[in-house]
Amino acid sequence: MDLLLKNVYPIYRNLVRTIVKRNAYQIMSEKRNVSPNLDNKSKRIVWVDLEMTGLDIEKDHILEIACLVSDENLKVVATGPNIVIHQPDEILNSMNDWCISTHGESGLTKSSQESKVSVKDAEEKVLTFLKSHVPEKTCPLGGNSVYMDKIFLRKYMPTLNDYLHYRIVDVSSIKEIVKRWYPKEYSNVPQKKFAHRGMNDILESLEELKYYKTNVFRQ
Repeated sequence: MDLLLKNVYPIYRNLVRTIVKRNAYQIMSEKRNVSPNLDNKSKRIVWVDLEMTGLDIEKDHILEIACLVSDENLKVVATGPNIVIHQPDEILNSMNDWCISTHGESGLTKSSQESKVSVKDAEEKVLTFLKSHVPEKTCPLGGNSVYMDKIFLRKYMPTLNDYLHYRIVDVSSIKEIVKRWYPKEYSNVPQKKFAHRGMNDILESLEELKYYKTNVFRQ
C-alpha cells in the first residue's frame, strides 16, 4: 500500500490510508460475525438406515430407507424421507427366520406388501432431499454398521450412492474402540430399543455418537 501512496499528493495520503484500513477492518469484522447458525454444508453428515430382507448382497433387497442430515456437531439440520419399498411376496417369503420374525413384528413386511413405491422412486425422493441440503461427493454416510447400507446403496441405488462421499462415519466401529479403550464410559452408553425401523435406528445412532462426543472425545 505504501508504494501506491507514493504517487498520491501528501495531503491525501493519510485520507487514503484511513479509508483502506477502514475497509479492511470492515471485511474482517464481517467474516468474524458470520452467523453461527450458518453451518458449513461440506461438514454435514448424511445419516441413512436401510432395512433389508437380509445381509446377502447377492439375493437380498431393500425394504425401507430413512434419511436425515446433521451438522458436524450432530445437530439435526433436516429430517428426510422415511420410505417403505414394495417387494413381491416371493422375495418376502425367502427371508431368513430372523428377518421374518423381526420385520413381521415391526409391521415392515406388511407395509412392504402394501407399498406402491419402487426402489427407483425411493432413490429419487431421497436424492432430491439430499441435493437441497448437502453438496455432491462431499458429505460422508453415517450410521451403525453403515458399510452394509453403503453396499446395498451401491447395488440398488447407485445414483444416490455416487452423490455421497466415499468415506463413512461408522458408529459401530467407534463403539468397538470405546469398548476396549474406555470401558467405564462404554458401560454408560445409552441403551437402544432395536426397533429395526429406518428413522428409529438413525435417531438412536445419532444419540449414541453424541454420547461418545460428549464423554469420550472431550477436548
